[in-house]
Amino acid sequence: MPLKFGTSKAIAIAFGVLTVSSIGGMLTMVILFKAQTQNVTMTPPPTMPTTTLAPPPQMRLPKSLVPQKYEIVLAVQLYTKIIEEGNGSNPNITTPNQTMIFTGNSTVHFQCAQKTMSIFLNSRNLNVSSPVVLNKGANRNIKVSGLKHYDDESDFLELELMDALEAGGNYSLYLSFHGEVSDNLEALYLSRYTDGIFDYESVDDPNADRFIAATNLQPTDARKVFPCFDEPDMKAVFELTIIHRRESRALGNAAPRENNIIDDEWQYTIFKPTPKMSTYLFAFTVVDDSFTFTRSPISNTDRVEINTYARPEAIDAGHADYATEIARKLLRFYESQFELKYAMEKIDQIALPDLYPAAMENWGLITYQEGFLLYQEGVSSLLHKEDIATVIAHELAHQWFGNAVTMKWWNDLWLNEGIATYLSYFAVDSVEPTFNIKEISIMNDLHDAFREDALASSHPLSPPPDNITTTNEILGMFDSISYSKGAIVLRMLANHVGEVVFNKGLQMYLKAFQYGSVEKDDLWEYIQMADNQNRFAKAVRNTDDIAGFMNPWTTQSGYPVITINTTDGQVYQKQFLFNNSVNSSNSWTVEIEFISNASSQFEKVYLYNNKPVNKEAFIAKNGEWFLANINCTGYYRVNYNPENWERLLAQLQKNRHSIPLVNRGQLIDDAFNLARAKLVNVTLALNSTLFLTKETEFLPWESAVRNLEYFILMFDRSEVYGPMQIYLREQVRELYNFFKTYTDDDSVPQNDHSLQYTQLLAIKLACSNGLPECVEMAKQKYAAWMKSNNTNSIHPNLRSEIYCQAVAAGEKEEWEFAWDMYQTSSNTSEKDQLRRALSCTKKIWLLSRYLDYTLDPEKIRLMDVGSTIYYIAQNAAGQALAWNFIRANWDYVSQGDGAMLIAGVTSRFSTEFELEELMRFQNYNLGGGAARAVSLAIEQTQVNIQWVKENKDVVLQWFEQKTSSVRQKEN
Repeated sequence: MPLKFGTSKAIAIAFGVLTVSSIGGMLTMVILFKAQTQNVTMTPPPTMPTTTLAPPPQMRLPKSLVPQKYEIVLAVQLYTKIIEEGNGSNPNITTPNQTMIFTGNSTVHFQCAQKTMSIFLNSRNLNVSSPVVLNKGANRNIKVSGLKHYDDESDFLELELMDALEAGGNYSLYLSFHGEVSDNLEALYLSRYTDGIFDYESVDDPNADRFIAATNLQPTDARKVFPCFDEPDMKAVFELTIIHRRESRALGNAAPRENNIIDDEWQYTIFKPTPKMSTYLFAFTVVDDSFTFTRSPISNTDRVEINTYARPEAIDAGHADYATEIARKLLRFYESQFELKYAMEKIDQIALPDLYPAAMENWGLITYQEGFLLYQEGVSSLLHKEDIATVIAHELAHQWFGNAVTMKWWNDLWLNEGIATYLSYFAVDSVEPTFNIKEISIMNDLHDAFREDALASSHPLSPPPDNITTTNEILGMFDSISYSKGAIVLRMLANHVGEVVFNKGLQMYLKAFQYGSVEKDDLWEYIQMADNQNRFAKAVRNTDDIAGFMNPWTTQSGYPVITINTTDGQVYQKQFLFNNSVNSSNSWTVEIEFISNASSQFEKVYLYNNKPVNKEAFIAKNGEWFLANINCTGYYRVNYNPENWERLLAQLQKNRHSIPLVNRGQLIDDAFNLARAKLVNVTLALNSTLFLTKETEFLPWESAVRNLEYFILMFDRSEVYGPMQIYLREQVRELYNFFKTYTDDDSVPQNDHSLQYTQLLAIKLACSNGLPECVEMAKQKYAAWMKSNNTNSIHPNLRSEIYCQAVAAGEKEEWEFAWDMYQTSSNTSEKDQLRRALSCTKKIWLLSRYLDYTLDPEKIRLMDVGSTIYYIAQNAAGQALAWNFIRANWDYVSQGDGAMLIAGVTSRFSTEFELEELMRFQNYNLGGGAARAVSLAIEQTQVNIQWVKENKDVVLQWFEQKTSSVRQKEN
C-alpha cells in the first residue's frame, strides 16, 4: 500500500503547541492540525543528518543522564477500516489508501549525573528533527550544535551541545520525529482482521479488512517508535497522548485520563501517567471501535479493573470470558502470594490477530495472540484451557517480576523470564487444581533446559554483561536457558531452603526493589535474609551460603551428571555433554536426595565439587537398589553402575509403583541421554521402555516417546525404521485399547487432564506407527466430517491428532478439505489444529504447495509462518523441502522465530553432507537468535553423525530381536 507523508508538517506544528500548552490548548492544536492538513500535500520535516562514526568505547549508553519522565504525543494516521463505497461506477466516490506513517514528538525530562557536552539516546528508523534542550533550573535553552546518528548496532543518537550539562542539574529534551508502521510484527506494526459484521451503510463487502496498530517493543524496539534511553534499568514515567481517527479506540499502559472529539475525522486520548518503568514495556494499540471487550466483575475486595478486548464476534460469542475470569483469579493469587498489590488501576488484555511471540507483558496492556486468549466451548480442546491459563499466569507474574522489579541488563533476563515461568506452575495449580499440570509443566521445562544445556555452545543463565551488548546478542538470550533453566534452578533453590523461606525471600525482594532494577546477587541477598530468619535452617542443611550455592548454577553453562557406584559407594560429578570429547572443569554444589528399597525414608547428602561423600550411604547390600534425585528437584542427571541400573529396570517391570511417578519418567530420560553421551550402552536405554506395556501414566510415556523421537529422526530414512515401528506399535497397543472406548465414542476421561494427555499420546503413537485400528478410526471419523456439511462430531481434544493422521493416510481430497476448513474457520484454536494437520500429508507436491502458501500473508499469517514450516520439517517427507525453502526465502520466513526454524529443519541432520550445508548456511547474515541456533545445530549434527555411526547396528539388532516373533506372525 502506498505511504502517505502529507500530514507530517502540520502534525509537527500542532505537536509544538501541545507540548508547551495546557490541556486547554489541545483544541487549538487540533484545529490547527486539521486546517493545515486539509487538501494540502505537505513536505516532511528535514531529514536528520546521518553520520557513520567510530562508536563510543562500548555499545551501552553512558550513565551521565538519568531519565525521569517522558511526555509523548503520537499521531497514528492509520485507517482502522477502509470502506469500499458504491460499485465503482461513480468516479466521484473514492476509497482512501491506507497510510503507514506515524508522527510524533517527545519531551524527556532527565537529571544529569555527570557533567557532559553530549546527550546520547537510542533511535532507529526514525526521522528526528527540531531538538530543544532546556535547562529547567535556569529556564533557558541550551543550543544544539550537532545531531548525529551512529550507523552501527548501537543505534546511538547523539546531540552535541554548545554548553555543558552540569551534574545535579535538571533538564529536558524535546524532539520531533516520524516513522513508518511496520508490516513485520515489530515496534509499531500493522495487524488486520475481518469482523464479518454488516453494519456500515454503503459497504459492498461486509467482510472488509479491519486494521490495528499495535506495539511490540521487547527487547530493543522502543527506539523505533520514539527516541529514548532504551535500556531496561533506565526507567521513567510515561505520559502518552494518542491522536487517532474518529472510528478508532486507543488503549495504553495506563487508564485514559481524557478523550475528546476534535472534528468529524480526528480525536485524541490522553492517558494517565504510568509507574516508573522500562522502555520495552511502553505499549499502546489503536483498534477499530467495533473491537469490544468483556469486563471482570469487581467485588468489594478487588481494586483492579480487568478488561479483555477481542474481535466483536469473539466477544459476543463469549470466547473471551474464560480469559477474563481466570485473570481475576490469578491476580488475586499473586497479590496474596507476594503480599504486594498490583501497581495500576486496570489490566487490559487484548487478543491480537497478529503478534509474535505468544504474549507480551506490557504493564497494564498485555497483548496476546488470539489463540492464547480466546476459548470456544465445544470447539477448543479442553487442554487448550491449560495453554490459556499458563500464558496468562506467566504474563501476570511479570507485572511484579519484570515490570515492577526489572533486571538491570539483558544478561540477567532469567530474573524476569525464569521467575515468571516458575511462579506460573503454582498460580495455575492454585486457581485450576483439577488440571494437575504442575508436574507436567515442571518436567517439560526440565527437559527443554536439559536438551539445550547439554551442548558446549550453551550459555550461562547470567553471562557477563559485556558479552551481551548488541540487539542480536540480546535476542539470543530469549531461549530455553533463560526461561526453562531459570525456572528449574529456582525450583531447586526453593527445595534447598524450603518453599516458605523462598516465598518470603521473594516478598522481601519485591518490596525492596519495587520500581527499581536488580542483578542476580540482589535475589540471593534476600533469599539469604529470609533463610537467616528461619530458625530450622541449620538443622536441615549443611550450607547456609545461598550465593555460594547458586552462583555456579547461574554463572556456568551446563549441568552435572552425578555417577553413583553402589558397589563401592563412590559418588562423583562431571559436566554432562552430548559431545563427551569436550573437556570441562565446571563443578557445582549438588544436593542429592535419595531412597533405596531397604528404606522408605528420603535421605540427603551434599556433593561439594568432587569432595568425597560418606561411601557407606550408597553401598548396596543384598541386592538393594538406590534411586537419586527424588522427584527431580535437582538440576542434574544421575548415572549408576550397571548392577544398580539392572535392579531399577527390573523393579519397573515387577512393580513400577515402587518408583515415584516423576522418577519413572526421569529414569527413561536419563538412560536415553546418557546413551547419547556414550556413558551407558544404548541397549540399556531401550530396555528402560519395556515396562511401558503396563503403564498408563502420562509422564513415563511422554518421556519415552520424546526420547524415541530422536531415534526416529536419526533412523526414519534407514532400514532401522521398519522394526522400530513394529516395536512401538506393539508397545502402545495396550495403551491404545485402554482408551479405545473413549476414543471410539468421541469422548475423553473427565476431570483428569493427565489421562487426557495420555489418550492423545496413545492415538499419535498408535496411528503414526501403523496400528490398523487406529488408522482406520482416524480415517472414518475424518470422512464422516467431510460428508456431514461441516458438522464435526470429533471431540475437540482429539482433533489435532485425528486430523493429522487422517491427512497423513489420505490423498489430495483430504488435504484440500482441511485447507478449505482452515480458510473458513473463525476459531483460532481450530485453525491452529488444521494448520498443523496440513503438514502431515506424505505427498511431497502438497507439502511443496503448502510451503509456497507461507509466502502469502493472505493464506498464512506472518506470525504463523515459522511454526508452519517447523511442522512440515518434522514430517520426513517435508524435511528436505523445508531446508531448501528457508534458505531460499530466509529474509521473509525468519521474521518470527528464526532460531525455532533452524532447530526444526536441522533436527534430522546426521550426515557429513548435511553438516557441510549447515556450515555454509552459517555464513548467511542471519541475525537475532538464529546465528546462535546454527552454532547449536552444527554441534548437534556433529554429535548425531558420530552417534549414528556408533549405534546404528546395535539399535537395529535390538529392535529386530524384540520384534522377530511379531514379524513372523505378520509374514
